[in-house]
Amino acid sequence: MISAPHPAAPPSLLPPDMRVFVRGWLSSNNLLCLSEQTPALIDTGHSKHAAETVALVRSALGDQPLARIAHTHLHSDHCGGSGALQAAWPGARTWVPEASLDHVQAWDEDALSFGGTGQRCDPFTANEALVPGQTVRLGDHDWEVHAAPGHDALAVLLYEPRHGVLVAGDAMWENGVGVIFPHIDGSDGFDPFADTLTLIERIDPAVVVPGHGAPFGRAGGAIQAALGRARQRIDYFNQHPAQHALYAAKVLIKYQMMDVERMPRAAFDAWLASAPSLRLLHRQHRPDLPWDEWLALILAPLFDKGALRRDGDAVVDGG
Repeated sequence: MISAPHPAAPPSLLPPDMRVFVRGWLSSNNLLCLSEQTPALIDTGHSKHAAETVALVRSALGDQPLARIAHTHLHSDHCGGSGALQAAWPGARTWVPEASLDHVQAWDEDALSFGGTGQRCDPFTANEALVPGQTVRLGDHDWEVHAAPGHDALAVLLYEPRHGVLVAGDAMWENGVGVIFPHIDGSDGFDPFADTLTLIERIDPAVVVPGHGAPFGRAGGAIQAALGRARQRIDYFNQHPAQHALYAAKVLIKYQMMDVERMPRAAFDAWLASAPSLRLLHRQHRPDLPWDEWLALILAPLFDKGALRRDGDAVVDGG
């Protein structure tokens, strides 16, 4: 299964030395900054598509080595290709958000959220910290680093002010919002996400490169409309937090199945039982229901809508 990259957006949206690889799930988008000195890639996709990510970058750079790798945050769909890129270009230096640097260097899967969500990510190393309030040189541009808590408490935005390009990670999509992970573990609520949306509005980018979906710009009010939709969704979650838990549980299960594609039912049940985040979501959504009854409630619509399928004694991703 490949992530089906395709041309992202009209060339006029981005400077000619920036190239976006729009990826299908599971991988995040990647922004390649071309340069004679410091070609760089922002976000690296999922481990499942790591070889494809390397091939995309190699095709764009030819014989030129990749010099720098940076990450908006360290969920597995945004950093899973980093190890393969480092193996292909050992001289590349790697930046991660400041608060994540020690966790990467120690490769602490619990601190990096992989343990809690039951997801996988190939290990990689990091040399440098993305510090909010500072800038980082990626390609031939200086990018501002902004803290962007919400979807991930440690996430950052990268903003290139000369051309108004914002790499938003999962802080902003054109349609919808991602799971608010800090709410799952109880470390924060939904307000930091709303604050990050306010920051984006203040930055007033000319073009947004989201973590998923094609880049979009100011034309036709697309950025303002996206901000409005995201705020409506966050307001809804603030009013109905149990609905966020329901949404998050379905996303985590579907995400896992997109990765593995097929699991024996016993292995599927074991994975469900071993993912701490699902236990937390059970308590947030329907603590009145026993675990097995809650799982049945969550899984039924996934099977009914074809997101998952049964094939004998196996559970299969429905595509």
